[in-house]
Amino acid sequence: MPLITVDYTDRLADAFDRRGFGLALNRLAVKLLDARPTGCTTRFRRTEEAVVGADAETFALVVIGFEVFPGRSAAAKAALGEAVLAALPGYLGAEAGPVQATVQVGELDPDGYRAAVLGG
Repeated sequence: MPLITVDYTDRLADAFDRRGFGLALNRLAVKLLDARPTGCTTRFRRTEEAVVGADAETFALVVIGFEVFPGRSAAAKAALGEAVLAALPGYLGAEAGPVQATVQVGELDPDGYRAAVLGG
């Protein structure tokens, strides 16, 4: 645990080291939230269209969501958000252009969550 989702605009498809960033996110969750390494799951979703602002020119967009079990302090959640935003530029190529990035750390309902490793 946590469940991590990264939505990104399609113009970043060739300029975003998603695997490297996913591994970095998992490591930050282990370090700052005391998560188990095997419990960290990160998925990426490419978004074809997004509009930021009211002008014709728009930024690329990266939206990162963490869902964690309750019990993490507000300070730990804030530290995670800051660390994620600080790490992101290292995984974006120079051709990415301006990127607006957001991080949201929310809580999962532990009664409604289940996970399993199937097969293999």
